[in-house]
Amino acid sequence: MDSQRNILLIGLLLVSFLLYQQWHTDKAPQAQSQTSVATQSVNHSADVPQSDADVPATVAAASKDLITVKTDQLDVKINPVGGDIVYAALLSHKLELGKDEPFVLLEQKPGFTYISQSGLIGTGGIDSVAGRAHFSAAKTDYTMSSDQKTLEVPLTYTAANGVTYTKIFTFHKGKFDINVDYRIHNTSSDALQVQMYGQIKQTIKPSESSMMMPTYRGGAFSTHDTRYEKYKFDEMVKKNLDEKTMGGWAAMLQHYFVSAWVPQANEQNTIFTSVTAGGMANIGFRSPVFTVAPGATDNISAQFYVGPKDQAALSAISPTLNLVVDYGFLWWLAVPIYKLLMFFHSLVGNWGLAIILITLTVRGLLFPLTKAQYTSMAKMRNLQPKIQELKDRYGDDRQKMGQAMMELYKKEKVNPMGGCLPIILQMPIFIALYWVLLESVELRHAPFMLWIHDLSVQDPLYILPILMGISMFLMQKMQPMAPTMDPMQQKMMQWMPVVFTVFFLWFPAGLVLYWLVGNIVAIIQQKIIYASLEKKGLK
Repeated sequence: MDSQRNILLIGLLLVSFLLYQQWHTDKAPQAQSQTSVATQSVNHSADVPQSDADVPATVAAASKDLITVKTDQLDVKINPVGGDIVYAALLSHKLELGKDEPFVLLEQKPGFTYISQSGLIGTGGIDSVAGRAHFSAAKTDYTMSSDQKTLEVPLTYTAANGVTYTKIFTFHKGKFDINVDYRIHNTSSDALQVQMYGQIKQTIKPSESSMMMPTYRGGAFSTHDTRYEKYKFDEMVKKNLDEKTMGGWAAMLQHYFVSAWVPQANEQNTIFTSVTAGGMANIGFRSPVFTVAPGATDNISAQFYVGPKDQAALSAISPTLNLVVDYGFLWWLAVPIYKLLMFFHSLVGNWGLAIILITLTVRGLLFPLTKAQYTSMAKMRNLQPKIQELKDRYGDDRQKMGQAMMELYKKEKVNPMGGCLPIILQMPIFIALYWVLLESVELRHAPFMLWIHDLSVQDPLYILPILMGISMFLMQKMQPMAPTMDPMQQKMMQWMPVVFTVFFLWFPAGLVLYWLVGNIVAIIQQKIIYASLEKKGLK
């Protein structure tokens, strides 16, 4: 098979992949009018489990007396009404490259709400559809000092029957996970039945994605039987989730960041979703019912994570929470690529250099196949006169022509598909690396050198894509057109570097760097292999 046709195969596979990504993007949750959401919510509201109806669906108005908590990683604001986290800024992750403004994940503002709620429902609960508990705190500002490893923020509420509820937020130095504990001191003469819930509420909005950067915004959950599954906004509108499971978690995802409720792993919890008439999606958990005996004190707790998709940190909270870093169907290949990328970065301290080392590693491993590819192509070129003779002899008799060709290949010990294998192997590696660069928060705002200040976005000057196109053009010139190639194929081949350059204009700079370095290495390999073949009489 001609090298030019191999390049056409690359183009076909790449375009097919991009079209698939666009199809996937089109299937992503779309913004809906509040009227539409309200109608669909009413249509399936009867399916809501009865205990879901006890979980508050409304959002308390932003209080003027918000409790501010600052650690080395988080700037959090807690509404004393309900004790909800209504604001969370990630101090070590900036909104824009080169600016000091932190990235805000949770917030409550006109037109958009993204908050985390938790509470207690049941006969002994303090939260209901009718209202939320109003907590009090010793102060309104808490700051973690440099010598503190943890910071506790206790909120207290005393019910009419004298029962004391203490809601304790525990923050950890260097971490984005928060422990949320309820300490119930039952001073009444009756047993209390309480059930903890945690839910994430977000105004439904479309994903911010494109053909080259398809990202997901919406819900996700895990159960004992389902390790990881996305649950899109439009799926929430159509049907409320109600999954009973041991352990599990519920999350809201977006590009590079996640918020998640993780209840106790050894308890039978319920993962649920709902959508309010105002167009707000809720995903969360309900713990089993706990009984607090008269005069007793009991604790109920869960973990809440609000931060980047840091695989190590997420795995430490739950063995499946790291799956929110979604590498798609090639996850089995992307995971070792990610680990190898992390290893190289630990050696060189630069993500661009780590990508170059990944490229050299891949090209080195594929060199035996690459050599076989060029050898096969050289043999095929040398067979062109004989192939032309067969065409002249058999004309339009395709069956005899095919048989004669196979006999010729067998006699000359040529594998007509020998040039395809390295290219076929390159494509899944390329796609897997694409997802690694797209999903790995470590590469967000990661600089390389010179004008490349962020490897996770497109080259601002388009220099890398242009260099990649030039390198592809040089590779093409080193592989002369087959004499049997028709004029249409020749024109397509001449335009391939241009087409690829246009495609790569919008790719992440890190991915273009990978392909450019791969082309440069391939050119060097071609020169070495062709020089060796010429000595053997093959060109």
